[in-house]
Amino acid sequence: MKEKTLKFIDEFFARHGELSPLREEIVSAGSVLRDTFARGGKLLLCGNGGSCADCDHIAGELLKGFMLRRPVTEEFDRNMSARFADEGHMIASRLQQGLPAISLAGHAAAISAFANDVDPELVYAQQVLAYGRGGDVLIGISTSGNAKNVACAVMTAAAKGLTCIGLTGRDGGRLAKLCDIALIMPETETYRIQEQHIAVYHLLCTVVEYELFDE
Repeated sequence: MKEKTLKFIDEFFARHGELSPLREEIVSAGSVLRDTFARGGKLLLCGNGGSCADCDHIAGELLKGFMLRRPVTEEFDRNMSARFADEGHMIASRLQQGLPAISLAGHAAAISAFANDVDPELVYAQQVLAYGRGGDVLIGISTSGNAKNVACAVMTAAAKGLTCIGLTGRDGGRLAKLCDIALIMPETETYRIQEQHIAVYHLLCTVVEYELFDE
């Protein structure tokens, strides 16, 4: 990793000493995400309640600039200018490079249709089946580690060749056993687990951004 990235990681664990036992797993998750995006793969996310909101939050940090501005490439700017003149350049100058991150919680029509017609526990698994490709990553978030719909999504992802990362807490639940990388927060109260989830996924988003976009 870049020196700037490693420095940020060190600073993170200096602030969050309680998470130091998870350093190896967290850094590994950051490396997996970096490598996945670098080769053109994507990230899928699923969770329920507050964890559902976290999925949207993570996707939002990755789809646009987070710690960095991320201007578009010169090639894209030239293509926009060539096709659409000054208006194309104006649009390109305001866009930012993004990473393909999809929150599976955001598709209300598909979710409600599948839940009504087939099985509500498989609403995320069905989307993983449709979106997922070998080499992609799925992050499943469950504070207890026992959310059935998240577990079904992870199993589907594993069968399709995705790398699965679990964000959980307490004893990790079933999710920790199903995932390739389990980030088990050292808390038992739901809100405290969620607070640590936010800190960890902000770190992961920063690592990916520094590695792929910082000069």
